[in-house]
Amino acid sequence: MRYPKFFDSIETIKVKDELSNTLGAFEEGEYEFSYLDVVKAAGHSCPTVAGAYLMSLEALKVLYPEQRAMRGDIKVEFAEALEEGVAGVIANVISQITGATDKSGFKGLAGGMFARHSLMFFQADISSSARFTRVSTGQFVDVIYNPSPISPDPKMAEIMKKMGQNFATSQEAKEFSRLWQERVERIFLNTKKVLHIDTLGM
Repeated sequence: MRYPKFFDSIETIKVKDELSNTLGAFEEGEYEFSYLDVVKAAGHSCPTVAGAYLMSLEALKVLYPEQRAMRGDIKVEFAEALEEGVAGVIANVISQITGATDKSGFKGLAGGMFARHSLMFFQADISSSARFTRVSTGQFVDVIYNPSPISPDPKMAEIMKKMGQNFATSQEAKEFSRLWQERVERIFLNTKKVLHIDTLGM
């Protein structure tokens, strides 16, 4: 399997999941997600997928400063509707990492133990990209993600136009792919420019 090498340099997200421990999937319920893991699930790497990963990574480090983030103990809210913009793509990535879902998730064992549904909400009354809440303590952080400071290479628009008209050469298509992932890498290298965390809820 071949993929951009910078994927391997991105910090992983360490979690603890009592459900996985109870059902014998991971010893002590401890495992981690890599950026490569979410790219496999999403089927692609882009500024949106990268942003969802970064939001989760940084928000959970604030909410769980001295321990692994606890899956099933994380509520996530979005200002947008599920169908609006890229909210659904972001929600899917964050759901994979945190376990939080709206109404479609796991209903729990023995009357609700380890339930994961009703932990994700849309059209919430917030002014950020997403709000992550640690359910057990009520602490929350608001996260704003904006990749626009990391501009795409100007060549990309020209090549994309050719691709849409089936005029692009194979070499141009390869160059587009390279430039696309180069921008994603630059987003990860410039986290402070694209991500802001408001900790007033801590």
